[in-house]
Amino acid sequence: MTNKQKKSLILISVSATLYIIFQFIDFDSFGAHGYLIEAACYFVPYILCGASLLRKAALNIFSGRIFDENFLMAVATIGAFVLSLISNHGDHGHAHSSAGERAIVVILYRVGTFVESIATEKSRRSISELVDILPEYANLLKNGELVTVDPDEVSIGDVIVVKAGEKIPLDGKIIEGSSSLNTAALTGESNPLRVTEGDRVISGSINNEGVLKIEVETDYENSTVGKIVDLIEDATAKKAKTESFITRFAAIYTPVVVGAAVILAVFPPLLGAHGGFMEWIERSLSFLVSACPCALVISVPLAFFGGMGAASKKGILIKGASHLENLAKMKVCLFDKTGTLTKNKMKMTMLYD
Repeated sequence: MTNKQKKSLILISVSATLYIIFQFIDFDSFGAHGYLIEAACYFVPYILCGASLLRKAALNIFSGRIFDENFLMAVATIGAFVLSLISNHGDHGHAHSSAGERAIVVILYRVGTFVESIATEKSRRSISELVDILPEYANLLKNGELVTVDPDEVSIGDVIVVKAGEKIPLDGKIIEGSSSLNTAALTGESNPLRVTEGDRVISGSINNEGVLKIEVETDYENSTVGKIVDLIEDATAKKAKTESFITRFAAIYTPVVVGAAVILAVFPPLLGAHGGFMEWIERSLSFLVSACPCALVISVPLAFFGGMGAASKKGILIKGASHLENLAKMKVCLFDKTGTLTKNKMKMTMLYD
């Protein structure tokens, strides 16, 4: 669990505890201003769990991305708090329920985002663990001495030294030494690969024995390991058709919901419906909270990301959500890895048109 997640868990625990305590307090015993005291008390758990929500909503407004779930939740809950203070001078019991309801809505929303972050982090960790081929350093031969540097600091034409047990940090050609390489993490081949002077080697392989001097032929960004890392980093950026549809849907749905809430707050009382403006404004705020599309916006990408994380635990790297979506439509799969996945005795079992 990250420090951010620990902080979120503490805020949720404190807020939930305060909410439960306030439920057992009779704020009517404080007299005419009991509803103000209650609103102030419930504002504490609200702001503890809702500060990040309000901050995101504000940042999105300034960046031009106004209509999202953060905006809906912020407007609905803040509006409800203000409305409860304005409308409850003579209806204290209603004020007590309103302030508590808005606080618990934000607490539950924070619980949902916390669970989402845990699931996302777990999947991201699984994907990262798949790429244990990532080299941490390179032994650069410079002026006859070995200097330990980051792999991205090595240039094409430089000579690096790889000792027994170390990972080859960059693609290149062996200019001195011979050894056997473990390439299982890259190719799935369990048998060691024998290499000697003049042979080309790829980054991510593990040197089993001896010392190799390698002339670097590619920079880190274009090396085998670099390209694999890029695939992983871009995996979540490639949206599936379902994700793209949800994004487009939310962009249209959210403004429509806001417009409907405004109509609900204004027109019924003007047309003589039962209840005053305050009652219909509160109904519109409740409508905003209930109509928040966070379930769609959050759950669909999380489902794809969780699927890629689960696959990575089995050693399967999926390049993006679109490829995972296509897997659901797959009917035939052909593996070409004789000796590891298949045997050298093929036979046809079914013929497809």
